Amino acid sequence: MNSQPPTPADPPPAAPPYREPSHREPSRKDPVDAIAEQWAAVRPDLDTAAMQVFGRIGRIARAMGDRTEQAYAAFGIARGEFDVLATLRRSGEPYTLSPRQLSATLMLTTGGMTGRLDKLERAGLLRRSPDPHDRRGLQVTLTERGLELVDGAVVAGLAVQTDSLAAALNAEQAGRLADLLRELLLSTETPRN
Repeated sequence: MNSQPPTPADPPPAAPPYREPSHREPSRKDPVDAIAEQWAAVRPDLDTAAMQVFGRIGRIARAMGDRTEQAYAAFGIARGEFDVLATLRRSGEPYTLSPRQLSATLMLTTGGMTGRLDKLERAGLLRRSPDPHDRRGLQVTLTERGLELVDGAVVAGLAVQTDSLAAALNAEQAGRLADLLRELLLSTETPRN
């Protein structure tokens, strides 16, 4: 029997060097890329990764805020008024909250909330009434007209947001992005010691 000595197996190919995701060259550039490039030119020692994330979040929020504002304008309301009506709607039947609860949810001063409530009440979209459980308190309740209006406005606003999201990301990407943004939001809203 003619046996040959075993030959060593070929070594596995070397793995490509690891590169941070932020170092990938984007296929398209946006205004935030231009800002980061300007900083890199004058201060190459700065790591602008966080600036790029938060800068994009801010620009997206402004752009989508403007687009949804236009959708709400078709219903005769502005974004702040939509927020009040939507908060009441999300509370469930009987669509009633106190002004204090509304202020806390929307992070508004009582003065800012009073102005919105006045306008919405004049438009017949909500009503204020005495709180039966607190002689000094008030309740704010959606009217039937307010309920119909906010149901239409939320559909219109979501359509604008959904179309914008679908134009850039598939469902899996959108889900991953939502998960990442949740983590970032929880981290930024948690007080640091």
